[in-house]
Amino acid sequence: MSVYFEFDSTDAFTAGALGEPGKRTFVLQVRAEGQRITIKCEKEQVAAMSEYLRKLLADAPDVSHGPISDAMQLSQPIEPEFVLGTVGLAYDTLSDRLVIQLDEIEVSSEDETEISEQDISHIRTHITRGQAAAFCKHADEVVSSGRPSCVFCGRPINKDGHLCPRMN
Repeated sequence: MSVYFEFDSTDAFTAGALGEPGKRTFVLQVRAEGQRITIKCEKEQVAAMSEYLRKLLADAPDVSHGPISDAMQLSQPIEPEFVLGTVGLAYDTLSDRLVIQLDEIEVSSEDETEISEQDISHIRTHITRGQAAAFCKHADEVVSSGRPSCVFCGRPINKDGHLCPRMN
């Protein structure tokens, strides 16, 4: 079942990771108009969104302050509505808000020859520059709180080490 939400004003837009490093599940969460929508995503998607939002913010006026850190924590219960596919990010100069569109990943089965655009879930939300700056800071912390990276190959190091291809 697909969902579609559009929020002109957002209480919180955040990211989080559930589980132990190496086995974490990443999620995005939008809280607006008394609703909470959680979307499962990849670590790289969180990092890329943070990077791109920073670029958009660099062209916008300075942010005076961000929301309090409690707003960046995930709200329970965490039940993903869908798995994230494409992401759209833009800055609306008229409303002085960043527009974020999160679309469900398109998955086709052998029985379905065509997927209707109406079957894909979409979330579009507008956030302030302060919320975007807070998201970037928090997202960077969430992404970097996992396993440390190998200084030689950049791959994550497990608790019991790892086989580094550069250390043959």
